[in-house]
Amino acid sequence: MYQYDQYDQTLVNERVAQFRDQTRRFLAGELSEDQFRPLRLMNGLYIQTHAPMLRVAIPYGLLSSRQLRMLAHIARTYDKGYGHFTTRQNIQYNWPRLEEVPEILADLASVEMHAIQTSGNCIRNTTSDHLAGVCVDELEDPRPWCEIIRQWSTLHPEFAFLPRKFKIAVSGAAKDRAATQVHDIGLHLVKNEQGETGFEVLVGGGLGRTPIIGQTIRPFLEKKHLLSYLEAILRIYNLFGRRDNKYKARIKILLKETGVEQFTQLVEEEWSQIRNGLELDEREIERVKSFFTSPDYDPNAAADKSFQATLSGNPAFSAWVRVNTVENKSPGYRAAFVSLKAQGIAPGDMTDAQMDIVADLADRFSFGELRVTHTQNLLLADVKQADLYELWQRLDEANLATANIGKATDIICCPGLDFCSLANSSSIPVALEIATRLEDVDYLYDLGDIRINISGCMNGCGHHTVGHIGILGVDKKGEEWFQLTLGGSSSNDASLGERLGPSVPKAEVASVVDGILKTYVELREGQESFLDTVRRTGIAPFQEKVYANH
Repeated sequence: MYQYDQYDQTLVNERVAQFRDQTRRFLAGELSEDQFRPLRLMNGLYIQTHAPMLRVAIPYGLLSSRQLRMLAHIARTYDKGYGHFTTRQNIQYNWPRLEEVPEILADLASVEMHAIQTSGNCIRNTTSDHLAGVCVDELEDPRPWCEIIRQWSTLHPEFAFLPRKFKIAVSGAAKDRAATQVHDIGLHLVKNEQGETGFEVLVGGGLGRTPIIGQTIRPFLEKKHLLSYLEAILRIYNLFGRRDNKYKARIKILLKETGVEQFTQLVEEEWSQIRNGLELDEREIERVKSFFTSPDYDPNAAADKSFQATLSGNPAFSAWVRVNTVENKSPGYRAAFVSLKAQGIAPGDMTDAQMDIVADLADRFSFGELRVTHTQNLLLADVKQADLYELWQRLDEANLATANIGKATDIICCPGLDFCSLANSSSIPVALEIATRLEDVDYLYDLGDIRINISGCMNGCGHHTVGHIGILGVDKKGEEWFQLTLGGSSSNDASLGERLGPSVPKAEVASVVDGILKTYVELREGQESFLDTVRRTGIAPFQEKVYANH
């Protein structure tokens, strides 16, 4: 993984010192709330319902064991003993004291971490495929390009005050696991007719109040022009994006109002003026790539015979391997998911003790690295198949081995009204009740892969609009109600879910989801997936089931 040089470390250290003084002046009454607000947002600090919330950047979801131990230390020392992993591959702390935030940032800086640009109208944390570098369907590892984008975008003076927040995702595989089509900019590594590798550039995707699927504005971009083309897009957005209405300020609205052809023309004209001065040097590309080489794999790992024997003798372990691990491109290795969706636990939450345990497991079994997924789980990417049984045992002891990755209880969920000052409803209790109704493991596995996404408000932090089943909290005269959508997806076949009908009260959401799933079982043909069934039948049969008694 990328290692800070003296420039990276100096920048982060100076930002810590700067915010320490800003916080001191605010607490002393020398800065007003209005003056302090943009300063704290630049450092990832929000004011939520009960306490400040600090969002820490995890660039493209990649963590070292040392960094995870620091996150555990922060949870234990400055919070209530846990952290919350998000769909942006970041971590949030919900209970820090304002006066202690500079100390947290200083601790983060000691392990090459920070909270810069995790909030505010700027370029946010660049996200990517959690299987980057190890997946069998990969054209090229996208992480070096994410790192190049991170370095270019961090404290970029021209883009510090954009019309709204801005998100970029990069994918290098055949299967899109980074939700690139619902980002402000999505980048796909592709080959052209000459066999050269470059980028397909998509713009204008996004969720929230006005969900839109991104559109391709350039089918192929040479690698050396990546930063200049991104710069051109951001300049056009900065010039023409709306600042009079925050609900219409995202680049997706600009592209929609301008039209993709005119928008593309504006970008291309801007790019023609700047591209020669911003070409990526091949030596710099290779320098960054040098941080993302393959680990020292055991060439004899595939020769192990114990793995198959253990599988056949332990049904619970076998189910975990089948559901929670995937093939690694290196023979004899697999990538193993750490489920943060155990029964009774808020999706994405992890205790300090669990973080320490997983850090130790990463050192022992996965070359000291791990990843945060965009579905709010963790991943140990390089585990020998011979070590999987012991890894499973250790995870099981820590309540981190729930075999449900990609299943209906692997719910994406925002913090909701329990923490967020913007929310209309409580997302976490709804997620927990749905999961409780699906405790029957055989039934859960029979349902196949189903993505349930829950958001507590229209901001859509739970990505409800692209869930196979999407659940959105709304306020009705002070009461919590929920709208449901069916048929969404954030993968290659990206689509927005179709609204099922009138909202239902909070007490009925879990039973409604139960009815939707039973209807799917009745309607599916053979091994047809939930999403394919919805797309084949439409939502009418599901509406009949849900609203039959309303």
